[in-house]
Amino acid sequence: MKALHVITGLGVGGAEQQLRLLLRHLPVDCDVVTLTNPGAVADGLTADGVRVTHLGMAGNRDLGALPRLVRLIRDGGYDLVHTHLYRACVYGRLAARLAGVRAIVATEHSLGDSQMEGRRLTAGVRGLYLASERLGSATVAVSPTVAARLHRWGVPAPRIRVVPNGIDLDRFRFDPAVRLRTRRRLGLPDTAYVVGGIGRLAPGKHFDVLIRALARLSDQYWLLLVGGGPQEHALRRVAREAGVADRVLFTGERPYVSDGSPGPDLPSLTAAMDLLASPCPEEAFGLAVVEALASGLPVRYASCPAIEDLPSQAAPAARRVPTGVDAFARAVVAARAEGPGPRAAPEAARHYDITRSAARLMTVYAAATAVPSVSPSPQGASAS
Repeated sequence: MKALHVITGLGVGGAEQQLRLLLRHLPVDCDVVTLTNPGAVADGLTADGVRVTHLGMAGNRDLGALPRLVRLIRDGGYDLVHTHLYRACVYGRLAARLAGVRAIVATEHSLGDSQMEGRRLTAGVRGLYLASERLGSATVAVSPTVAARLHRWGVPAPRIRVVPNGIDLDRFRFDPAVRLRTRRRLGLPDTAYVVGGIGRLAPGKHFDVLIRALARLSDQYWLLLVGGGPQEHALRRVAREAGVADRVLFTGERPYVSDGSPGPDLPSLTAAMDLLASPCPEEAFGLAVVEALASGLPVRYASCPAIEDLPSQAAPAARRVPTGVDAFARAVVAARAEGPGPRAAPEAARHYDITRSAARLMTVYAAATAVPSVSPSPQGASAS
């Protein structure tokens, strides 16, 4: 089988890094097309031996990208096209049909109750998504929570398949030597209790809640924010205004798998933490939480379908916290008072091993390529 993955961009982000990890475990000949932003993950994919093509799309309404994508799919002789993220799903599904490919799978990584990838869920966004969805073979949800949201949106239940995000357990296995080395490299005091926040620095992640909570705590508490994004300058300003700028460390974008980038990679940074806090109230999966659990960290979160969809005993060190600054401040203090536990991965982390996710996705691929699509013709569909 030869598959083409079409994604909106390849900067460092959850969906982008998940794609790279997945391609390392899929027994399929895969190429990747990024519509925009061939960033650090594109470099990583290339280092892995994956062919990456940048389509050079100028914006959401760059209709000239559609025929370029159609030609690329047709010339590549692909058996299946797999799309990721909103813009790539809209353009990629239509392009695949126009190129004669009928096995079309899309993964929905980021659908919340009120937003998708930071955009409001307007009637127009929903309508265009559903129109393009009908051109595909199946839509993959990264959690049962997202599957339920898709169904409420109007995607027929038989077209929805749940394939959770996966993690590389071996990469996140706790190593005390790595913890010591990373903390020293970051300049953290030996007595510091380090609260971690991992994710794109965007308003929807609500990392300002953690900074303001830190301001309510003693100077033994530090905050380590791992990620880059448009809100970094605003968050630095919040830290200065709250008087805690000297206790908030910004690492910038960190690769999931080290590519020789300067500074520690993500697993090393989780090893340096004492607690992972996730204040985002509307997650689609909660990959950072699962990765933290794989490192043996206790977790306090506002929303995490990956944990909420499992029995409570699967992640005893993960607890939900009401949204708000005071709630997270109290939760951090209480977590420290409980003392450190064993840095071992609980059942929840093992449940999301990447090899299991890859195997489940292969069943979706097999069904898509074995059964002729009965989806409607793309005639009359719009890519604008």
